[in-house]
Amino acid sequence: MRRLFPVTDETAARASGGAAGDDGAGAPGGSEVGEVRRGVGFPGDDLVDREWSLAELAAAYDYPEPGPGGRQPWLRANMVSTLDGAAQHDGRSQPISTATDMRIFGTLRALADVVLVGAETVRQEGYRPARARAEFARAREAAGQGPAPAIAVVSAGLGLDFSLPLFTSPLVPTLILTGAAAAPDRVAAAEKAGAQVVIAGDGVGVDPVRAVQALAELGHTRLLTEGGPRMLGQLVAAGVLDELCLTISPMLTAGDAQRIAGGPSVPVPKRFELIALLEENGFLFSRYRRT
Repeated sequence: MRRLFPVTDETAARASGGAAGDDGAGAPGGSEVGEVRRGVGFPGDDLVDREWSLAELAAAYDYPEPGPGGRQPWLRANMVSTLDGAAQHDGRSQPISTATDMRIFGTLRALADVVLVGAETVRQEGYRPARARAEFARAREAAGQGPAPAIAVVSAGLGLDFSLPLFTSPLVPTLILTGAAAAPDRVAAAEKAGAQVVIAGDGVGVDPVRAVQALAELGHTRLLTEGGPRMLGQLVAAGVLDELCLTISPMLTAGDAQRIAGGPSVPVPKRFELIALLEENGFLFSRYRRT
């Protein structure tokens, strides 16, 4: 993997011949500032194709530092797309992924308090509980986090198989986000299976804004969503997505696969800015945050 293009105030200043600032305001997290200031994108920089350590990946994908008012919720999405816009092949994302993509996938999970995922993705991808990673144990403890992120399933109808390991044997209890009008018998079944049901909407469905607020009230401010496309589309439309980590797979699939985000279009396209770009074997690992 090699770093192609981090974008910060310092990068712009150096490119124009000006002086670099000291506050790292262009970087989303304090840990990444040190990475950027090694002079990436200029002669002698880290352009060598090599395997990055997990510690380097964690620094490159760190969450923003808390502000004066404390840590605020930050929701990032992690998705993969082919060159022709497919988010899946035969209904799953694995065929268009790569080993490095999965290392980044694991790193993003290890940095998160909670992983937000749609019920359909749980069913299609065979979701299992997040596991504890020895390589990240000390960092998670220092950050005040549990041994692994919780999985939070967004489901209006709670049509889930509660006999799956996601509910029967998670390291931390699985959360289910649903609306106040959810069927009482399904709520009872979820709670009997050990899941924690969180109401995040007045009707049957989930309000994305309330979902983020509800998770923050539970102490989960470092949020990660892995889709699926319909849920990501709802998060985009609601304006609660702060960052997109998008792997661009050098593959063409044709067909009628979903894009990374679906549902109704937004009235005005949401503008995001590129903040980092890595490459390996033709796969591009990009980070965008909203402007």
